[in-house]
Amino acid sequence: MATTLSAQKCVACEGDMPPLNPTEATILMRQLKPEWKLSGNEIVRDFKFKDFKQAMVFVNKVADIAEEEGHHPDIFISYNRVKITLTTHAIIGLSNNDFIVAAKIDLL
Repeated sequence: MATTLSAQKCVACEGDMPPLNPTEATILMRQLKPEWKLSGNEIVRDFKFKDFKQAMVFVNKVADIAEEEGHHPDIFISYNRVKITLTTHAIIGLSNNDFIVAAKIDLL
């Protein structure tokens, strides 16, 4: 049985691997919550919270995941809304790391 994405660890990527193709990305999307959207070379999810403080608590938890995994999303904050965008800049596309971090965010 395959290991779930949230149980995996990110692997350092310095541009030495090809990005996932659309079929591979679509298959991995099925393992994430449906709120994640595939948008070109990124996966994106919007979150809404009661207030700014709750949004920031969430952002700090995402930052902890990112630091632990060594893979960092782009995070956009607007009062009680947070948008997370994941892509692997070194390969200008998606890697397994993007999906691993997204799956860990889904656990929050």
